[in-house]
Amino acid sequence: MKILLVGEFSRLHNSLKEGLLSLNHTVSIIGSGDDFKEFPVDYSIAPQIFLSSSLLNFFNKVFFKLFKSDLRLLERGIRFYLLLPKLKNYDIVQLINSDAIETYPFASRYLLQKLFHQNKKISLLICGEDTPIIEYLLKNEMKYSILNPLIADQNLKKDYNYSLKYIQSNYRKTFDFIHRKTSTIITSDLDYKIPMEAMGLHSQFIPNPINTDKIEYKPLIINAKIIIFLGINESSAVKKGSMFFEKALVIIKEKYPTQVETVVTRSIPYQQYIEAYNKAHILLDQVYSYDQGYNALEAMAKGKVVFTGAENEFSKQYHLTEKVTINALPNVDSIVEELSFLIENPDELIAIGKRARRFVEKEHHYIKIAQKYLEAWQ
Repeated sequence: MKILLVGEFSRLHNSLKEGLLSLNHTVSIIGSGDDFKEFPVDYSIAPQIFLSSSLLNFFNKVFFKLFKSDLRLLERGIRFYLLLPKLKNYDIVQLINSDAIETYPFASRYLLQKLFHQNKKISLLICGEDTPIIEYLLKNEMKYSILNPLIADQNLKKDYNYSLKYIQSNYRKTFDFIHRKTSTIITSDLDYKIPMEAMGLHSQFIPNPINTDKIEYKPLIINAKIIIFLGINESSAVKKGSMFFEKALVIIKEKYPTQVETVVTRSIPYQQYIEAYNKAHILLDQVYSYDQGYNALEAMAKGKVVFTGAENEFSKQYHLTEKVTINALPNVDSIVEELSFLIENPDELIAIGKRARRFVEKEHHYIKIAQKYLEAWQ
């Protein structure tokens, strides 16, 4: 099959591509690389003109202030349009979400109409925020979600501009347009499967693909100090609950001054981020999730102990009886308690790291997952 993957936000599409290539399919990715993360793509629509000089960047900021329009979105759309002649005759086109082109919604619909017309089947992947996900989370019916801080404090709206755009009429119109055209909708973890079901939208659940052949597993060895890593993406720190981790680390450093080392980074490129946490034993990911996202799974594949989503629904989904990760709650005392236990019981830390790797190999192996995508598309 000839497959086009549109958009890349977490390296999910790159891992899926690697699995599909192993199964002898032809695969291309088109996307922006997700700004500072710089994920690899085959066809880039990353804005260049308005990032090429400080003067043009300043002009774009002034333009946005005056007209509430970002010229980088327009540039992405133009770059996608110019690439359309190369994006023909694919058996499957999969969008990473309804805003996969990352341009203005009216432009997105125009471009997608042309893209769909010159290809065969269309698949939509729900692996992050999207219209039905945000609509459901605003109902506040889950135990907690990424919208909890906003629901508690409306002054945080500026931190949720990206999330709330999906319920604007023009973005909803785009989602509805894609929904009508798609032959398959796939959800990547329980944080999206549960809301989709609650909204009455049918989707197929396929876990995130992780290329464990590329990710080296190293059993945790504790010599002097236990290293705890927190990588903060400043654009999503509120939604991930990074502040809970930051407060917990202050307490942990005071409680165990000679037993722990903490490493904190802020909005660095993906490759630098990976290198920064390689020496860590524990990775602090997010607190408002039921399941693991891509970042957590990659760390688990390396044998790290990850604080992330691992609710009862997750354990039931995968029939787990032992911890493969730590369920991080939006509660500083709970995080401190979990960290303290691991620091005082390093054998359990090592055991969870081993189980984490086995879990990812069993449930998220990129070739197995690629095969599931092929079955879903067909």
